[in-house]
Amino acid sequence: MTVAEILRRKQIKNVETVSPSACIADAAATLSKMRIGALICSEDGKSVSGMISERDIIRVLGADGPGCLDRKISAIMTSKVQTCAPDATVESVLGRMSEGRFRHMPVVSDGTLVGLVSIGDLVQARIDDLEHETTALADMIKGY
Repeated sequence: MTVAEILRRKQIKNVETVSPSACIADAAATLSKMRIGALICSEDGKSVSGMISERDIIRVLGADGPGCLDRKISAIMTSKVQTCAPDATVESVLGRMSEGRFRHMPVVSDGTLVGLVSIGDLVQARIDDLEHETTALADMIKGY
C-alpha cells in the first residue's frame, strides 16, 4: 500500500498549517481545537518550512514555563522536516518514522504539500492489509 492510498481514505483531507511567525500559544490552541498532534509550519500553506508538535510545545513549556507561549513558533519548530512522496510505501515510511522517533510526516509532491500521515494512519493501513491477507489465506485454505 502507498501513502497516496492512505490519503484517499482519510476522513480529514486538508492539512492544518500555521505560520512560523505565529506564537506558540496559537499553535497550542489550534492543536487543541482540531484534536491533532502536529501542525505544518508554512507561510503559504503549500510549502513546508517546519513542523510543530504537542511534544515540542510540552518540552519548551516544561523547560521555560508559560512565558514561552508568546515566542514565535520558528524558535522551537523542527526545521529539518522529513517528507515522503505519495508513492512511498507504508513500510518505508513506518521505518523512517520509527528510526527518527517522530509521529507525523508531510507528504510532498513536486515541492507542494499534498497531505500529512501519522504513525496511526500507517499502523492502521498495515493492520488492514494483514487482515485482508489473513482472510484471503483462510478462504484459500477453506477452498473458497
